[in-house]
Amino acid sequence: MSAPPRVLTVAGSDSGGGAGIQADLKTMLALGVHGMSVVTAVTAQNSLGVQGAWELPVDAVRAQYRSVVDDIGVQAVKTGMLASAELVETVAELIAATDAPAVVDPVGISKHGDSLLAASALDSVRTKLLPAATLATPNLDEVAQLAGVHVESESDLREAAGAVLSYGPSWVLIKGGHLPGDAVDLLTDGSEEHWLRAPRHDNRHTHGTGCTLASAIASQLAKGQSVPQSVAAAKEYVTGAIAAGFALGGGIGPVDHGWALSRGIPSA
Repeated sequence: MSAPPRVLTVAGSDSGGGAGIQADLKTMLALGVHGMSVVTAVTAQNSLGVQGAWELPVDAVRAQYRSVVDDIGVQAVKTGMLASAELVETVAELIAATDAPAVVDPVGISKHGDSLLAASALDSVRTKLLPAATLATPNLDEVAQLAGVHVESESDLREAAGAVLSYGPSWVLIKGGHLPGDAVDLLTDGSEEHWLRAPRHDNRHTHGTGCTLASAIASQLAKGQSVPQSVAAAKEYVTGAIAAGFALGGGIGPVDHGWALSRGIPSA
């Protein structure tokens, strides 16, 4: 029996299981790829927020990455929480030297507003990590943090995309989920544009949305789909996961990564 496509997530651990490495691996399983992980940080985290975070040594991160890539190999890489400038630069160097598409989720702030990226690391994200990305997937808070562009309406998404593309990723997906109305995202490489829309679900349990979307895109890229095809399929998957999100603990619950499996819908 042949092995499924392999996807590597380089991200932090979420002890509550809704985001980070845990969300990434659940997404990959749901979409029919083999998920592997490089843990960059450990967080004490639940539905109420992040109570603590401890980054791993750079040597430990590099060793995990090399262990997986040099033996097993990868068809796509996804990055999430990297915390410090040193970790950002190390991971940027690793993915730049890997012959596989890289989806960079420039995680800066958690769903609860907790900082997950040191201010001193922002320049490293701009100058090292984003240039190594096949696709960057910032939300509006991250666009403001990285590029200084404050998106107030759908008409501002194009300016935001141009600002992030100026740092060097091949493609950028500006996630407009924080805007009112339908959930609209803009995918562009600077020449072609793809506007993706989905109905907004009245469900506050959306913890892990960004991690889930980026991992879903990486999973589709590993299957050989193009960037636009991968993003469209991932958007459909995460929209279903948001609709099925459930209460957990006393705060914001997670999206349901297994929503399609529970309904018998095969992975695309």
